[in-house]
Amino acid sequence: MTTQRFLTGITTSGTPHLGNYVGSIRPAVRASLTDSVQSFYFLADYHALIKIDDPARIQRSTLEIAASWLAAGLDPERVVFYRQSDVPEIPELTWFLTCVLGKGVLNRAHAYKASVDKNTAAGTDPDTDVSAGLFMYPVLMGADILMFNAHKVPVGRDQVQHIEMARDMAHSFNHRYGEHFVPPDAAIEDNVATLPGLDGRKMSKSYDNTIPMFAPREQLKKLIASIKTDSKAPGEAKDVDGSALFQIYQAFASASETEALRQAYADGIAWADAKHIVFERVDQELAPMRATYQALMDNPAKVEAILIAGAAKARAIATPFMRQLRHAVGLRKLDAQNTSSTHKPVKTAKPSFKQYRETDGKFYFKLMAADSRLLLQSQGFDTPREAGKVIGQISTVNPAGLKDLSVYWQAATGVEEDDILAAVQQLQSD
Repeated sequence: MTTQRFLTGITTSGTPHLGNYVGSIRPAVRASLTDSVQSFYFLADYHALIKIDDPARIQRSTLEIAASWLAAGLDPERVVFYRQSDVPEIPELTWFLTCVLGKGVLNRAHAYKASVDKNTAAGTDPDTDVSAGLFMYPVLMGADILMFNAHKVPVGRDQVQHIEMARDMAHSFNHRYGEHFVPPDAAIEDNVATLPGLDGRKMSKSYDNTIPMFAPREQLKKLIASIKTDSKAPGEAKDVDGSALFQIYQAFASASETEALRQAYADGIAWADAKHIVFERVDQELAPMRATYQALMDNPAKVEAILIAGAAKARAIATPFMRQLRHAVGLRKLDAQNTSSTHKPVKTAKPSFKQYRETDGKFYFKLMAADSRLLLQSQGFDTPREAGKVIGQISTVNPAGLKDLSVYWQAATGVEEDDILAAVQQLQSD
């Protein structure tokens, strides 16, 4: 069984919140328990520099996020758990990818476009307060993913574009320098990939509408009580669509629990009662983790040691891979042997059909092996369409059914049946 690589990270720009937990931390920890999955989890402190210029905040956030991962059940012995800035190969790869990605792709990035649109609406220069870091953010994210050739990357639906960009980078690099990167896929957990915040918008530190993941019980209760709802009174049916309260509950509850609250909405449950139900269900899941989280926060040296060990594991992969990539692009020792006159992969020859018309007016085809040996010679057909139809049948039929088509062709002299079968199977695999 092929081992799947699963990678995710959280930017160290603030305290982890419920959106981080249900959209990234929880599904990632679950995935890490699967034997067929190799998991990579990182603290995206380079990304934090794009929007945070408070060093103490970045340091504090790094500790909080690391402690949250570990308290949620992440086992550093089973996974690769590291700090982004401890892997210097990542910014080097960022430059390699920068050189193969078109600027037009970055012009379409959601975050950059949002900033430009905001400035345009305000009547200022489109790039006012837009740093090169913000513009290049998707490339750094692509390097995070491609450095470890992750197959799956859990993201919210608003982040899928970044995974598509990483795929573009992988294809572009591979096209120029050979097959080095695995194009990644986005992994979205339905219903909880993007969690609403206190005001109904996406839960985000940027909107200041978050619920801290490990808020004390009483603070958690107050925050959930403050979630924005409509003005419908007790007894009036309430709509679950667009209800931030219901969406948060759905992210923690089982299917039967969710249906029970849906029915309670229809029956006109009071908002205060609904908020109490949501609070109790969220706290039920998070309460057992709080003590572990606090113990880790009180012992930052222990967390640091775990991250240093994780960085060593990450670099055991990144360092030789980066050496391979450097060689691929031509950053080599001057006395290193150049194994090819071109950096593009050499295509392997494969069998092929040749169609032609003879002097008798009929149309024929023959199957030629990669080494130019004649494998099959057809009978004559009245039209090229008839000949092409049989070629299509031979190219797609189950190998066991090839003999049924032999009325249309004969094997060339001295050709083994296994050679014909192998050629047809190669055609089908291509």
